[in-house]
Amino acid sequence: MSSIVVKTLSEQAYEILRERILSNDMLPSKPIRQDALSKGLGVSKIPLREALTRLEHDGLLISHPNRGFLVRPLTVDEAEDVFHLRLTVEPEAAAEACKLADDEQRAYAEKVFLKLRELSDECSPDAVTINRAFHLALTAPANRSVTQNVLEKLHLLSERYVRKHLEPPNREESAFYEHQQIFDAWMARDAKLVKKLIKDHTKGTLDDLRQQLPNE
Repeated sequence: MSSIVVKTLSEQAYEILRERILSNDMLPSKPIRQDALSKGLGVSKIPLREALTRLEHDGLLISHPNRGFLVRPLTVDEAEDVFHLRLTVEPEAAAEACKLADDEQRAYAEKVFLKLRELSDECSPDAVTINRAFHLALTAPANRSVTQNVLEKLHLLSERYVRKHLEPPNREESAFYEHQQIFDAWMARDAKLVKKLIKDHTKGTLDDLRQQLPNE
C-alpha cells in the first residue's frame, strides 16, 4: 500500500521555482522580488526563503548582500569548469560501478533508463532530472560516498546546461542514442567501453555548449 507524502510549503515552493529556472522562465542576473514571489506562490517569506536558500545550494541561484537572490547565468567558463570536473570523476566511477553493481542496483539502473527512454523525445525539466538520475545510477554502485556526493553536486550544476544542450532539433534523439550505448556497455560490465563512452558523451556535450553559449 502506498503512503501519502505530504510536502511542506518550502518543498512545494522549491519544486515550482526549480522548474521555472530550468525552463528559463526566470531571467538570469535579475534580482528576485521576494515580496511579489511570496504573494504569487501563496506562501509566507519564511518557506520562500528556505526554498531560495536550497536553490542557491543547488547552484541555480546566487545571492548578493545588497541585491538578494539572482538566477545564476549560464556561462562558457562555468560549463568548462563543471564538465571538466565531470570528465575527471564520472567515467572512472561508472566504469568501476558497472563491475561492482549487484542485482538490485542493476535493476534500478534499468528502471531509470526505461524512464529516460519514455522522455527521450522532449526537453523538459522532468527529462533533465531523469537524465541526472540515470548518470548517478551508473556511478552509485562504486560505493564511493565522497565521489557520489561530488557528482550529485556537479549534476545539479549541469542541469540547465543539459537543457540548453538539448534545445536544437533532434538533439534529444542523438543524446538518447549515446545513453543507450552507455547503458548497454554498463549492463554488460564492459568497464573500458563504459569509461570511453561517458568521456565521449561528456566531451560532446561540452563541445556543443561552447558553440551555443555566448563568449563574454
